[in-house]
Amino acid sequence: MADPKGFMTTPRQDWPRRPVEERVRDWDEVYVPGALLPIISKQADRCMDCGIPFCHEACPLGNLIPEWNDLVSREDWRQAADRLHATNNFPEFTGKLCPAPCEAGCVLAINQPAVTIKNVEAAVADRAWELGFAPPRPPDRLSGRTVAVIGSGPTGLAAAQQLTRAGHTVAVYEKDDRLGGLMRYGIPEFKMEKHHLERRIEQMRAEGTKFRTSTVVGRDVGAAELRSRYDAVVIATGATAWRELDVPGRDLAGVQQAMEYLPLANRVREGDLAVSPMSAAGKHVVIVGGGDTGADCLGTAVREGAASVTQLDIYAQPGGERDEDAEPWPTYPKIYRLSAAHEEARDLETAPAADADARLFAASTLRFTGDGDGHVRSLHLVEVDAARRPVAGTGRTLPADLVLLALGFSGPDRGDGLVEQLGLGMEPRGTVARDAGFGTNVPGVFAAGDAARGQSLIVWAIAEGRAAAAAVDRYLTGSSRLPAPIGPYDRPMTA
Repeated sequence: MADPKGFMTTPRQDWPRRPVEERVRDWDEVYVPGALLPIISKQADRCMDCGIPFCHEACPLGNLIPEWNDLVSREDWRQAADRLHATNNFPEFTGKLCPAPCEAGCVLAINQPAVTIKNVEAAVADRAWELGFAPPRPPDRLSGRTVAVIGSGPTGLAAAQQLTRAGHTVAVYEKDDRLGGLMRYGIPEFKMEKHHLERRIEQMRAEGTKFRTSTVVGRDVGAAELRSRYDAVVIATGATAWRELDVPGRDLAGVQQAMEYLPLANRVREGDLAVSPMSAAGKHVVIVGGGDTGADCLGTAVREGAASVTQLDIYAQPGGERDEDAEPWPTYPKIYRLSAAHEEARDLETAPAADADARLFAASTLRFTGDGDGHVRSLHLVEVDAARRPVAGTGRTLPADLVLLALGFSGPDRGDGLVEQLGLGMEPRGTVARDAGFGTNVPGVFAAGDAARGQSLIVWAIAEGRAAAAAVDRYLTGSSRLPAPIGPYDRPMTA
């Protein structure tokens, strides 16, 4: 460790965000450009280089966090980039989008604010690109084996890059017209600008990975036919079957799924549309669901000029400190967090009746009502207790011209025919069944990421892609030197 007393002498300092009034007028990332490098070396000094670094256990990738913290504290960016890329194909994705379970597992977090691990990671990734430390790494020789990867989200891209670098000929099939999966059309630009995604894709092209966009496997190309053309297939389609809200009025116009709304806003940023046909401009917006997707809808609606935006969370408002009995260190605690979107909603007072920022907690939707034209105009809700039972006398009505359902996802979409055409076994919860080696019941077909694990974090998605790649490499060659950071049945730490 560069400074043995760093954690005692240096307070935590996060990457500062741009002023709310400024950032809601554009779609650029919310952080102050250039403000991270002047502070990050001292922040890395706060790492204690623990004898047992629990940040390793909290991160499914097994990132070598104390090692690259020490290197950043010494401003050795080349070595820091090498150590970071040793375990993570796309550290800029996790540095910007991951909720940082590693920080919850930081030993310093037992009684102090954790090391800003996520910020250090983002700084190393950005410096690696600026200084040319992230060149393409094509294989020295080809194996003669071919692999099809279905899906170009973080799991599919990680698996494809690992297998390409191992010498296999890899083609990635993507149903959308552009690559990236939810990182392309689900994640708003203000959370991660798409040039970060583009440069990784170009790196992969230079390494030899092939991409086939606008191709729905099961429809545009038969799944069985694809299997016959390749030595192995990796299913990394994600969990895109959204959960529904079965209440009266669900069929009213203006009640939309979040993943119908967010891609249109992203297509405006891509230049495909002048204005989103679901734009929140001038509308009273209610978001049903308290997770990250709901927060993405919140920030998007604010930037589109909504008249008001309220987010409903069925859970009670959490406290600001870890509950040591229910969620002891080093587990990831459910505490009150203020995302950039919630900060914006709070400062702009987008939902004056909300409990905190734009959120109404312990709120359950009862029904929607509409006007004579069949368009939603109001949402009726009730407060619920910890068992989600309605509390008498707490009914309320919110104006709602646009309702966005952000209730999560249950598994892969079955509408393309992929599952049926391959005859894949499925779990009762709707995910693809697999064995301890990531293999499905169909020889040579592997399943990775949310399609098999269920809805999870981006850091788990990348870890799944890397581990599945090692399993495929072993299947094709009899052994593998590729790292496998997790197993298919591994789960986050819990009490």
